[in-house]
Amino acid sequence: MIVVTGATGNVGRALVRMLTEAQVPVTAVARHITDADVPPGVRAVAADLAEPAGLRVAFDGAEALFLLVAGENPHGILDVAKSAGIRKVVLLSSQGAGTRPEAYRHPGLFEAAVRESGLDWTVLRSGGMATNAFAWAESIRTRREVAAPFGDVGLPFIDPDDVAAVAAAVLGQDAHLGAVYTLTGPAPTTPRERAAAIAAALGEPVHFTEQTREEAHELMARFMPLPVVEGTLAILGEPTEGEQRVSPDVERVLGRAPGTFAAWAERSVAAFR
Repeated sequence: MIVVTGATGNVGRALVRMLTEAQVPVTAVARHITDADVPPGVRAVAADLAEPAGLRVAFDGAEALFLLVAGENPHGILDVAKSAGIRKVVLLSSQGAGTRPEAYRHPGLFEAAVRESGLDWTVLRSGGMATNAFAWAESIRTRREVAAPFGDVGLPFIDPDDVAAVAAAVLGQDAHLGAVYTLTGPAPTTPRERAAAIAAALGEPVHFTEQTREEAHELMARFMPLPVVEGTLAILGEPTEGEQRVSPDVERVLGRAPGTFAAWAERSVAAFR
């Protein structure tokens, strides 16, 4: 049995589907989840990573855990996992934990806790995800417009399905124990190029407007902690060489290249119509 936390999210939902298709028993965990949210045969448990004591029911009988960075007590979560008999944890962290540890201290704390847990572990540091473009969905649907900062700065955004595929492979194999993988897409794309890819999938033009850093900061600060806003804007506007580099790790694990942003846009075009 594998426990998947964040099972209704972009990566977790795809991971649950992939494991189920591979006939692996799964317990799907999220704060708000019912049997209607998961494939037939999957056990759905509503639980909150912010309250580790309530995770015991979800963890009982499992051998492996796919863990999100959520809540403030990673040691508590991992203690419950160990006591329930889980022996392996795969953590979905952020690339920023390696490139900008001061801004991304929360993922860094989870990574340290996983390393110190005594469990077998693998850390997946994801770069920016293609699904970040869903933030543009309303403006594209209603006005065929996109506004974003740093319009011509490229980053190798990754399809969340590729993150899920790597997680499924790592959960099922011991060859990846103790590894830290950085997951990116196959090539850097700019916000302007990503808007154009969505326009191509729609078959209609989408107007791109470049925001100032200040405009983007104001909007992001409405739903993100300020240190994360600053770290995110720094990556988007002044990425390091490492943040712009295409990582070989997806292909190393899966034996194939990661999918393109354009392919993701075609698959997800209904959200923008």
